[in-house]
Amino acid sequence: MSSLEKYQTELIEHGMTVGALKFGSFTLKSGRSSPYFFNAGLLASGPVLNTLCSAYASTISASLQAAASGSAGLPEFDIIFGPAYKGIPFAAGTAMLLHRDHNIDVGFAYDRKEAKDHGEGGVMVGAPVKGKKVLVLDDVATAGTAIRGAIETVRKEGGEVVGAVLMLDRQEVGREGKSMIDEVETLVGGKGRVPTILKMKHLMKWLELHGKTQELQSMQEYWQQYGVKETQ
Repeated sequence: MSSLEKYQTELIEHGMTVGALKFGSFTLKSGRSSPYFFNAGLLASGPVLNTLCSAYASTISASLQAAASGSAGLPEFDIIFGPAYKGIPFAAGTAMLLHRDHNIDVGFAYDRKEAKDHGEGGVMVGAPVKGKKVLVLDDVATAGTAIRGAIETVRKEGGEVVGAVLMLDRQEVGREGKSMIDEVETLVGGKGRVPTILKMKHLMKWLELHGKTQELQSMQEYWQQYGVKETQ
């Protein structure tokens, strides 16, 4: 990889500026000790949200076009599902930018952490997912635990999950000892149905380009332990 796309560099650098992307030592939800951490919940300003949701929308549009031309990619879908809580503004912003910038009109939905027992009730808010084709939007995936939970939530509500789009693929082996992306693709219908904006290798390339040798070495060591080697 000789360079990064402009939107990838902007997302990395905006993430670092607001403290969302950090390098150091962090214990992940999966239990692994990682040399970096991306807290998408801190992508909370207008400019950063615009950068992120524009990247989501562009990634989705490109994947839909790939599938339409016969390559691996996302099939057409009706609704974007953003898991609570971080996924809520990302799903809303992405649905808006898909309409404004790509002429793609879809609804969006999200869940509650606890079911509401009054009013409309239930755990889902937004466009109804029952009987609809749903694209799950997620931020960072390591072993795929959270995204599996989101898929199950949609299925319980009667929706058909046809794909997922990630902000960051950590490019690590999942539960079954193979690529987490491969595992999730199996759950949602096949190859090309889990496009991503950033991968771990993009972060490593940024560190290399900016002379961050100590951080890069830690990333390379982590990659050797947990990385999916064939995607490097």
